[in-house]
Order: sequence, then C-alpha cells, then structure tokens
Amino acid sequence: MSLEITLQGARGKLTALRSGNPDGPKLLALHGWLDNAASFIPLLPHLAAFDVVALDLPGHGGSAHRMPGYDYAFVDWIHDALDALDALGWSHANLLGHSMGGVIATMVAASVPERVERLALIEALGPIAGKADEAAAQLRRAVIARRALNADKTPRVIANIELAVDARLAVSDMTREAARLIVTRNLRAVDGGFAWRSDPRLTLPSHVRTDESFIRSWVRAIEAPTLAIAADPAPPYFSAQTRDARVAELRDGQVEVIAGGHHLHMEQADVIAALLCPFLLKARPHPASPSSARTP
Repeated sequence: MSLEITLQGARGKLTALRSGNPDGPKLLALHGWLDNAASFIPLLPHLAAFDVVALDLPGHGGSAHRMPGYDYAFVDWIHDALDALDALGWSHANLLGHSMGGVIATMVAASVPERVERLALIEALGPIAGKADEAAAQLRRAVIARRALNADKTPRVIANIELAVDARLAVSDMTREAARLIVTRNLRAVDGGFAWRSDPRLTLPSHVRTDESFIRSWVRAIEAPTLAIAADPAPPYFSAQTRDARVAELRDGQVEVIAGGHHLHMEQADVIAALLCPFLLKARPHPASPSSARTP
C-alpha cells in the first residue's frame, strides 16, 4: 500500500506516493516524461525495505503546473528534486529515475554529489544530446511552438478511462496494464467524463539541447555508485553506443541490459527489482560535510 502525500516546493505543490519502511534507506523515485508517480507502483512491493517517495514531477499527476508564461526549463527540474528532498527532511538519499526522471537524477548527482548515496537509472544516463549544426533549427521550432500554444483553457473531455488508455497506447509502446496505471493518475473528473491533468506545455520542444561533450563532463562529476539499467532494443535517442560511452565515464558505474521495452520497470518489475535491491542496499560511507566534485 502507498500513501498519498503533498510536499511544498519553491514553485508550488508537489504530490507523491510514499511506501515501504519509514526506517529504511531513503529512496526518491523520479518518473519519465508524461508519466507520474504511478509508474513505480509495480515496483513498490519489491521495495518494501526502503522508505520510498515516488514524486509527481511538476506538471504531472497532482503536482502544480508552472506559472502562466513560464516554461519547463531544464535546470529547474534539478531544483524540484532538491525541493522534494528538503521538504522530506532528507539531507541525502538514494535516487531512482526512469527516462526523464533518470536524466534529472543524473543531474542532481552531478551537481550536489553530497546528497546522493546511490544512483539507479532506468533507460537514462544524462540528457538527450544535440548537435551544434542543428541548434538554430531546434531553437526556431521551440520558439514557434511556444508562441503558437493554444491559449484555450477548455479541457478536452474523454468519455471514459479506457479511451484515455487507448490514446496513451497510440503514442507509447507499453502494456495496457502499465498504461492504465499512468493514465488513471493523470486524469481528473469533469462534466461528461475526464480531462488530462498534465500541463500541455510539457509537449513543447526544448529550446536548447546540450552537446555530448558537456553531458560526459557532467557524468564524470557523479560520485555516487551508479547502476544503469537499459532496455534492448535501445531507443534511437539513447543508443547502446551512447549509453556505453557515458557509462565508461562513471567513476563507479555498471550497466545491465534487459530485453524489453522502455517501461520495463513496470512490465518486468520482479526482474528490475532483483537488480535494484542488492545495489541500493549496499552501504556507502557518507561524508560529514559536502564533498568537492572533481573538476572534469
């Protein structure tokens, strides 16, 4: 069983699911893009030894949207995760991230290494890289999309949950059971049915994508032991070659490749938990004061 909790972040309310042993190792779980805390529900029974908080990132699930006129700037995700740790009173914790949540966890571990005990990533290790010769086109696409975003606040009404699940499956390769968990948490009741709770601004393209050399510098700054779990086949935006090159930059890293889809932590929870638990339960001496990250 999980408990719904609310935390206060600098940019508004953060909702989360809390589960497990209150006296166990602290574990903050960060979900993927357009998912929510429910994506970790299949794993929670396997993580009973931990004090798990699965966060709804801003704009997802029950968490607050960004204020009108603002975007989801990449750096702010780092502070959202740190706000959650602060609100929980956790000076340091283990981090578990899937996809976009894994990107955020990567960046938290790189930027404030003293707050991360161990880092477990599923289908992620740093952000998606960009190419210098595509930067102008990327910027133009993002600005045009941002200016053209429909200002109409009338929600699209979805007659029932199964139609919402169908819509998610049309754009995601996952089981219907996994999609239903995510979709159910991402709906709110309105007259005539349901509407999405997620912020439409989340679908806008990024204004800037970082060069691969910068990303590898960030990865080298991670001090926490790191486990990267990847699906086979790998997605085109995070190829096996890119993944392995980044893993090689880690001070203390390992990778496990599992046959399956992008949401393998939902569809093969027992397999993923068998990798996660032994890794996360290994004790790591924690420094008494903030450590100084090595300058890459």
